[in-house]
Formats: sequence, structure tokens, C-alpha cells
Amino acid sequence: MERRRVLGIGAGLGAGAGAVWAWRAFGGREDAGGGAKWHTDSAPVEAAFPELGPLTDAEWVSSRDNERDLPSPELSISGFARLAPGRLAELTAAHAFVPEAPTGGFTSWFEKPLAGRGPQHPRWIRIPGLDRDGGGSSTRLWFDRGSDTVRFTALNPYG
Repeated sequence: MERRRVLGIGAGLGAGAGAVWAWRAFGGREDAGGGAKWHTDSAPVEAAFPELGPLTDAEWVSSRDNERDLPSPELSISGFARLAPGRLAELTAAHAFVPEAPTGGFTSWFEKPLAGRGPQHPRWIRIPGLDRDGGGSSTRLWFDRGSDTVRFTALNPYG
């Protein structure tokens, strides 16, 4: 059975419309057109980034989501997730942060379904202490203070 849920998130119309982002959950993967799909299950994202706490929604893709003959030897995931109310305030109170936007868009072949998605007019910050590098894995997290959204990209996020 397919469950549909659409939430309009934001402060309203007009000046607050920049934070509006419609989230959709269809219980697994949603068709993004042209056969491309993204995941909407937040549990794998929560497992990859436990420091973010429970997430209310997620839209993400994986380098293993393909119809190619050879699967990707390494796992990469990219996407957006909504933090629980108040969680970003907790993270910024506990960690130093800097204003920094992601460099470039989603450029890998598997990230194409995410192009044009995410919060409108984001005010990105980064918390360098939450990024990870080493041991064959890396993680980059950017947070939009206006919508409590995290944009993430990770290579081998589970270690």
C-alpha cells in the first residue's frame, strides 16, 4: 500500500517563502522522471549520521542505485534531510560553525535526481567538527538555518 504525505514547511508565504520546501514520502523510492529515483526512508541516513539525531524526512540517492552491469565498489550517498525541531539550534550551540555553501551542485551521475531539490534561498552553514575524513570514508554536511535542512554527501558513510 502506498502512503502519501506532503508537508508544506516554512513560515508562510511572502518573506517566509524562501524556507518553504515540500517533502514527499512514498515509502521507499520516488520516480524523479526518466527512470531516476531517490530514497525517502530516513533510517539509513540516521544510521550514517547518528550525530544528527532523529530526522523527520529525507530525500537521498546512492551510487549503488543504477542499472549498470558493474555495481559501484564504494558507497556514496547524497541528499537532503530535515532535522527534528530544535536539533540544529542544539548543534550550533555545541559546535563552532561557519557560513559556507556547498561548492557546486550535484555533479555525479547518481546525484542527478537531486538537481533543483532542497530549500529555496538557503542560508548554508557548516559545522567542521561534524565532517569526517579518513579510513576510506568522508562526510560533508551543510545546514540551512531557515528550514532545519541538512544537505549531505558521504563516501562509505558506514565505515
